[in-house]
Amino acid sequence: MFSNFHQHRTTLKNHTKSLTALSALLLSSYSWGHFQEIIPDRDFLDQNTQQPLSFSLRFTHPMSQGPVMSMQKPKQLKVFNNGHSSDLLPSLTKSTDSSADQWQFNYTVTEPADLQFYVEPMPYWEETEGKMIIHHTKVIVDGYGDFGSWDSLVGAPIEIEPLTRPYSLWTGNTFSAIVKQNNKPVPFAEVEVEWRNDGSVTPPSDSYVTQVIKADANGTFHYTLAKAGWWGFAALVDADYQLTAPTGKQVPVELGGLIWINAKDMK
Repeated sequence: MFSNFHQHRTTLKNHTKSLTALSALLLSSYSWGHFQEIIPDRDFLDQNTQQPLSFSLRFTHPMSQGPVMSMQKPKQLKVFNNGHSSDLLPSLTKSTDSSADQWQFNYTVTEPADLQFYVEPMPYWEETEGKMIIHHTKVIVDGYGDFGSWDSLVGAPIEIEPLTRPYSLWTGNTFSAIVKQNNKPVPFAEVEVEWRNDGSVTPPSDSYVTQVIKADANGTFHYTLAKAGWWGFAALVDADYQLTAPTGKQVPVELGGLIWINAKDMK
C-alpha cells in the first residue's frame, strides 16, 4: 500500500513538472513575435488622396492579432524628408479604445518627398524572457511620387536598409534589404517576419505565426510577399549593454530594427 502511494506521488510530481515545462514553453512562444507597429492609413499620397495621413502606434503580436501591450510615450518620434527631420512627439495622442496604452498621430504633407516615419519606444520589460526590448521602427510613405530617398537611413542603432523600394509593391514581389548595426552590415542576422492579420487567416500551427529568415554573410535577406496587407520585418540583435528591469536587476537588452511595408493585389 505504501509502495502504491509512493508510486502515485511520484507520478503526480512528474505530471506537475511536465505541466510546468509546458506552461513555460507556451509562455515563451507567446512572448515570441513582439512587433512595434507604426502603421499609416495608406502608404502613398497623390492628387486623389486626402490629407492628413493618420498613424497608429502599437506594441503587439500582429499575426496573432494581439495581445496589445501597454506602450509608454515613445522616446522619439520623427519624420525624415528631403534631408531634414521633424519632431512629431507633440502631435501624439493616447488612444482610448483599448485597455492597453497605445498611440496615434496625424501628419500633413507639405511637399513631395519620400517620408520616413521613425519611432524609438521606451524600453519594454518582457518578464517571460527576462529582458528589455527596444524596437527602432520605421515606415516609408510615398509622398506624391518623389522617389528620391526611400533607401536612406534614419540613423537608428540597428536598422533595415531596403534594397527594394519599400512601397508600391505587388503581392508576389520579393522584398530585399540589408540589416545594419551602427551603419555596418550584420552577418547572418536573424530577421522575424509577420503579416498584420486582418482576421482572414488562421495559422495551422504556432510555427506559422512568425516566419524567420537568416541573412547572408553580408547581412542581406530576401522575402516574397505572399498576401496583400502590411508586413513587418524585425532584425533582432543583443545589445552590448544592460538595463535595469522593474525588478531592480540588470538584464539583457534586445534591440530590434523594424520596417513595415505594404503589398497590394494586382487587379
